[in-house]
Amino acid sequence: MKLRILLGLCSVLAVGVVATTATADPTAGPPICSGAAETPIAGTFGNLVITGNRYVPSGRTLNTLGTLTVAPGACLDAFTMGTVHVGSSLVVGDGAILALGCTLASPVPPCTGTTNDTVGGNIYADHPYTMYLDGDTVHGSVISIGGGPGLTGAPYVNFPIKDNKIDGNLIVQGWHGAWVGVIRNTVRGYVLFAGNESVADSDSNEIQTNVIARDLICVGNSPAAQVNPDDGGAPNIVGGLKLGQCSGL
Repeated sequence: MKLRILLGLCSVLAVGVVATTATADPTAGPPICSGAAETPIAGTFGNLVITGNRYVPSGRTLNTLGTLTVAPGACLDAFTMGTVHVGSSLVVGDGAILALGCTLASPVPPCTGTTNDTVGGNIYADHPYTMYLDGDTVHGSVISIGGGPGLTGAPYVNFPIKDNKIDGNLIVQGWHGAWVGVIRNTVRGYVLFAGNESVADSDSNEIQTNVIARDLICVGNSPAAQVNPDDGGAPNIVGGLKLGQCSGL
């Protein structure tokens, strides 16, 4: 299973009460942000805009009553045993990084348990550098259009969407990087996986072990969308149609 995420940049513009301490990042997992050191953020906010490199400390809560925005080029590292609640939508800007949630299915620190991160609306990513969505509950849709580091083969960057509950639809379209996969999610709408490419990893574009209420549609991905038994993958349970590259998955 691919786990490593790299890179980003990030400071914060906020409306609310800040409750953070200037401690070192307690996490021991894979690197999420690069460049400037990550600084902690927790507390309750109205609308919140993340800039720079920020992380949610283990055991702390970041609660956004309105919209949480990860600004273009910024990085929010919540791949920790902290908790994130977003009352409205979560927006990820051009070149930004979002890592949200931990589960025991991630066999590396800092995931010593399963978190309970929630998003009340949609997650919308406009050309993100990458996202790591792991064990989250999203009451709207997850929509990611474009983005990634490109197809040069370096740096090696992944885009995992694993073990989430999504009440709306899941759309991942046009991401170009090392590896992207949709694994063990429960989606109450449809899944569209289209135009995603990797030249660095033949195991990329794994679409497996999901439960999808409506259609599963996969088109224009390279390599073609696939189930990978070597990663423990199983066919998807789909209430609607399986179409395109996912017709046999």
